[in-house]
Formats: sequence, structure tokens, C-alpha cells
Amino acid sequence: MLFKLLTNLTHLQKAIVLLCVDLAAIIFALCVAFSNTAESTQWMTVAWYLPAVLAVGAVALHGFGLNRVKLNTFGIDEVAKVFIVAMTLSVTGYVVAEAIGPSHLSLSTMLEFGALFAFLSVGSRFVMLRIVERIYTTQMPRKQVLIYGAGQTGQQMAAALQTDHEFKPFGFIDDDPNLQKLTILGLKVHSPKRIAAIVRRNRIDRVVLAMPSANQSVRLQIGKRLSALGCEVLALPSFADIVLRGEEATAAAPIQLDTLLGRDAVESELPQTESTYRDHRILVTGAGGSIGGELCRQIARCRPQELVLVDHSEFALYKIANELKRENPGLRMTAVLGSIEHPELMRETLMNHQIEVVFHAAAYKHVSLVETNAFEGVRNNVIGTRVLAEEARLARVDRFILVSTDKAVRPSSMMGSTKRMAELVIQDLAKRSEHTKFSMVRFGNVLGSSGSVIPLFQQQIRDLGPVTVTHPEVTRYFMTIDEAVRLVLLAGSFSRGGDVFVLDMGEPVSIHDMARKMIEAAGHSIRDESNPAGDIAITFTGLQEGEKMHEELLIGSDMLTTPHPKIMRAQEKMLSELQIASALQDLRRAIEARDLSLLTATLRRYVENEDTEVAALTPPKTPALSVVGES
Repeated sequence: MLFKLLTNLTHLQKAIVLLCVDLAAIIFALCVAFSNTAESTQWMTVAWYLPAVLAVGAVALHGFGLNRVKLNTFGIDEVAKVFIVAMTLSVTGYVVAEAIGPSHLSLSTMLEFGALFAFLSVGSRFVMLRIVERIYTTQMPRKQVLIYGAGQTGQQMAAALQTDHEFKPFGFIDDDPNLQKLTILGLKVHSPKRIAAIVRRNRIDRVVLAMPSANQSVRLQIGKRLSALGCEVLALPSFADIVLRGEEATAAAPIQLDTLLGRDAVESELPQTESTYRDHRILVTGAGGSIGGELCRQIARCRPQELVLVDHSEFALYKIANELKRENPGLRMTAVLGSIEHPELMRETLMNHQIEVVFHAAAYKHVSLVETNAFEGVRNNVIGTRVLAEEARLARVDRFILVSTDKAVRPSSMMGSTKRMAELVIQDLAKRSEHTKFSMVRFGNVLGSSGSVIPLFQQQIRDLGPVTVTHPEVTRYFMTIDEAVRLVLLAGSFSRGGDVFVLDMGEPVSIHDMARKMIEAAGHSIRDESNPAGDIAITFTGLQEGEKMHEELLIGSDMLTTPHPKIMRAQEKMLSELQIASALQDLRRAIEARDLSLLTATLRRYVENEDTEVAALTPPKTPALSVVGES
């Protein structure tokens, strides 16, 4: 009954109740102060002071908003305001006493009155707060929260939870021995060794990791250790991050990408390439994409004589061009809007800018989209590559580097087949080129790129799932975007013509394990059969059309060394000039006639697997976006 009454009170009614309590405190304090004077027998004299003091008190209390402050937010600032009101009442009483004639109340009496009122006003609020909390606790039990980390973020969270009706801070856990056994904000700081006993004895519902500055791997280890205690484990960003980053701070935690590789990153082991490209005229296709954009950034730091950006996306080109201008004020740069499929545009660009090095990163790379848009995939990835490479040969460009993918190895998808065909085209030109050195760089998925699973998983975690994985056993090779770009730049300096460069990428990574790591890094628990009350579930959607269970980087087994131990040079079979010409003719004819059977038959004929058996390419059945498999 009392709980229902409290919850049904409006803000105005609560303000009136608090004002009445304070006015009652004024009356009580004045009577007590008057009773201690020499004139204590003359009680009627109080009537001279009471109306004026009550009126001034009501105006002051309302003016400072003390009757509108919630009980659970009443703090030091409000206490100071109460003392100001008390001082005002003391002065008012003394002035009234002097105005009506012989003083019945001395200044010390009025100060006693003010002090007593302040004590009653503040004390009554704390008493009412405890009563209300007891009533709420009886009707709505609060969940116990243990805060791991007694630093600034942990203290801020504890202060916030102390005013919450659903959660209640139990105490702190901290690794710092200097903080252990201290009491902060009325909560004890315990050693991590006692955490299991504390959770069991006090029925802790949640443990919050309030350590935003801690290393990602440290937080993952702590979270994994605590997840066995039978309570939820959440990670909290700093309050400063929440203010600065807004919505992003509540998204999937920005996991360190290196922890997902399954190996040590090799950025620091890759030599610098600045001297190779300094004072050269360089062209990058697909400059607005993930790889192309990073290529442009790193090339710009090499201080080239000129950097030419090519992309058919106006917005992507505008964005990267503006970024490069802002970050590199002295860079000579030209942005060319158009497609690599147009020979006249590529010829004009290469000749007018006297290009010396071409990095070809333009490609349609999303497996499922190319699967359902096969003609455009072949037109861009194969025909466009041929057009650009042939114009580069005729323009006597020094080096031409094609950015390829592991999906070109024994391809099972239309996208992989187009990239393998592009490799064969480049290998053919490398045999016939007298000046230009053609080479290719083949690598796996790039963490954080536009086609990577990382942004998808982060969005799904932000939406609290489910996180979708194609198959529990599916694996992929991964590399950081810096590794990918440095490898491409190095390949340009190692190239002797017709090379296929591959990075030693270690062991393939389980996509299922990656999803689990990202969920836990974001401070959530995984919902499955063993933990049905978890936060986010992982669901398996099945492999999409053209997807492999496991990717490969090599077609054959013959490998050659390079000047760098982490980079290998593959030796692979090539098609003859006649075969390439015939394949390109048939592909152009299929595109013009929109003949899908001819298109797939041509790719089936010329794109071979390791055992020289042709990889089957079937027309797509239904368009469906892939969860894994983009490079």
C-alpha cells in the first residue's frame, strides 16, 4: 500500500511534501531555540516571529529548488544551500526582533535556531531516503554489482549506481595493494583473490570491468576468468569516452585487431619502402576503397613526385582526396573520376602524368554480389584489368602491381574466378613486356576493411545480436590493413616480372572463435545452451553460394624466397598468349550477349584447380549477402 502511494505521487506532490517537512522543521527549531532563552515562559511572543520566518523560509526553499531535489540526488551542493537558507532565517528572525521593540530573542538564539533547522532539514531527507529505499527494496530487490577497478571510472559508476533503483554497488575489486582494504564512497575495496568467495556469499549478479585503460588482452583474460563464477561480466568504457564518442562508446568494444590474427602482426618486421617510391609518379586505382585508400596514405608519406587517384565512385574519390590534401599539404595530387574499363581515359591519364608505377586495387570483391552480378564482375575485374595493364605496357610504365586475393586459388565463386583470370592476364603480359615489370600480391581477408566481417560483427553486437556466422568450422586467413599495404608496396620493389607474392599469414583463424572474442571484448556474455541467460547469441546461416569452408593462398607447392623471410614468391602455371586472347574474346562476347552460360563455361575452361580439374561455376540461385568470405 505504501509502495503504491510512493510510486503514484507526482513531482508536484513530492515537492509539496518536502516543503511542508522543511516548514515543520522551521517551526520546531524556532520553538526549541525560544525555549532555551530567559523568556521561555512567554510563549506567545513566538507568534511575532513565526509568520515572517515561515514566509521567508518558504520563498528561500522554493527559490533554491530544495523542495524539488530528488532524495537520492541530495548531495553536498544541496547541503550548502540548506545552510544558506538557515543563515537567512537567522538574520530574518533577528531583524524582526529588533523591529518590534525590545528584543525577545538574542542573536545567539537565532543562530541556534538556524543551525537546528539545517540539521533537521538535512537529517529528515536522509531519514526519508532510507525509508523509501527500504520500501523499494522490499517490493523491488536491487541486483548486486561488484565493480572491478576502483579508479576514476569505477568510482563514477559506483556513485551512479547508489542512486539507482535496479542495481546496488556491493564493493570494489582492485589489483593495487595500496587500495585494498580501503573504503571508497562507503564501499570496501577487496583483493581479486577474494572475488570468488564474495560472489558466492553475497549473491553478486554482475561484475563490471571498470578498467577502460587496461590492455584489451588483459580485459579478455579477466572476463574469461570471471565468466566461470556464474554471474554476468560486463566491460565499461570510461565516462569521458561516452561523452566524447557518444553512441560509439556503447558499441562493440574496439578490440585490438592484432588479437584476432592468430599470429603476431608483422608490420614492424616489414622494411620501410619510402626510398623506393620517393620522387616517383604513381597511380592508384580503387583509391577510394579500403586497400586503395591506405595505399594512398602510405605512398603520400613516401613523398612521391605526383600521386594520381582513380576511382569510379565520386563520393569515395572526393573523401580520400580531401583527406590526403588535409594531411599532406605539399603533396602533388590529381583525382581522376572514371572507370578502368575505358581505355581512352586510362591512356590519357598514364601519358599526361607520365606514370612510373601503377597499383591496381580496383575490383568488385564481395563474393555474393559478384555471384549475382556476374557480367559486371567479369567486366570490371577481368576486362578492366586487361585494359589498364595493356595501356600501362604501351605507356612503358616501370612497374604494375595487381592486388589479388586468396579466393583466386582454386576458386569456388564467381568473384574468385574473375580474380584468378585477372592474375592470368597479368602473367601473360609479364611474359611479353619488354619494359614494364608486372607482379601480383595475393593475401587473405583484411581486418577492418569494407568487406571484412569485423564491421558486420560490431554492428550486430551493437544491436545485441544475433551474430551470424556461416558455419562453426569455417576459417579464413587474416591480416591487418597495414600488413596488406606494406606487402603490396614491398612487392613493387621486389618485382622481376610475373611474380605472385604471398605473405606468410600463419594459421587460418576460426570465424566462430573471432565472433566469440568480439562479443566478450564488448563486455557481453554469449547466449548458448550452457548459458541460456547470456546477452548475445551466435547463429549459423550456412555457407552461401560460392563460399569455401577453408581458403588457400597457393595453387602449387613450388615456392621461392624473396629478400624478406615473411614474403614468398609462388611459381604457378600460366596460360599461353593465344589462350588468353581466346578467353578474353569469349568473355567480351558473353558480356555483350548477356550469355551467362557462355560466361561460366569460359571461366570453367580456363580457370583450373590444383589437380587441373576445372572448378565448377553454377549460375546463382538466390541473392544473399555473405557473412564471411569477402577479401
